[in-house]
Amino acid sequence: MINANLVKLIEDFGSDEKCRTELEKLRWPEGPICPRCKSASISKVEKRSQYDCNVCRYQFSVTAGTIFNDSHLPLWKWFLATLLLCEARKGMSANQIKRTLGLGSYKTAWYLCHRIRAAMATAEKGMLYGTVEMDETYVGGKHQGHQHKPGHPDCSKQIVIGLRQRGGATRFFHAEDAKSGTLAKYIRENVSEDVDVLVTDEFNAYPGAMKATGHTAKHKTIKHKAKVYVDGDIHTNTVESAFSLLKRGIVGSWHRVSAKHLEAYLAEMEFRFNRRNSPYLFQDTLRHMVTASTLTFEALTAA
Repeated sequence: MINANLVKLIEDFGSDEKCRTELEKLRWPEGPICPRCKSASISKVEKRSQYDCNVCRYQFSVTAGTIFNDSHLPLWKWFLATLLLCEARKGMSANQIKRTLGLGSYKTAWYLCHRIRAAMATAEKGMLYGTVEMDETYVGGKHQGHQHKPGHPDCSKQIVIGLRQRGGATRFFHAEDAKSGTLAKYIRENVSEDVDVLVTDEFNAYPGAMKATGHTAKHKTIKHKAKVYVDGDIHTNTVESAFSLLKRGIVGSWHRVSAKHLEAYLAEMEFRFNRRNSPYLFQDTLRHMVTASTLTFEALTAA
């Protein structure tokens, strides 16, 4: 386990050589493997931090084909940026990363942060069970003049669907709408058929979604419009607390999140929130970074 505090990280990983050694342990716990032909017959290329495959002759390093691919940023700065994102409960802006790490441009910091988020998004997700709360919220969309209600074609707010298992994981989704069919899709893909209870508020799309997924008998509703927020074990306070942290991140840390990249910020918040009590958060993030596929700047900024 890596002792993930800033001072210890600088002491243990203050050089690219030390960072590279750690990444090799995470990517190849049983020794280097050729990413092209998967052969374990490998020779080390001295003085170049690379390996040569004895079968297909492909030369590669531990960062080849990963989120780190083609980066000119020192690995120890990558490690620091990753720790800063992991430890910031409400997220950290690219501008703050730029200032803290002394990066040359906002573009470099922004691309760096998005590559870390892309790695976080590759984490495997199991089905939710037990008592699961579901809710929808709306983010962004500030503008001058009349603010249309969500659902209006001129409304610029973005819909976020949240699912949270009590005592378990949280899921965030950037949705096109909050219709019954859309809600049913997220339930089918993320909630176990053996779930005990699905709790929602009285939003009129939920009954249809529950019927479509066969969860009608397990559906419990809390009536917020009647100013009832807790009725025994029936409430949506757990998922709403996750929404609250998300919104504080958008307003207080990121300040502005585009609709195009909202899914990436949701992935970061979800990944960190689900591991908030884990001593392996930083190490787990590095493991995903060294196994996730390359994300080019062109792909990130494509329309």
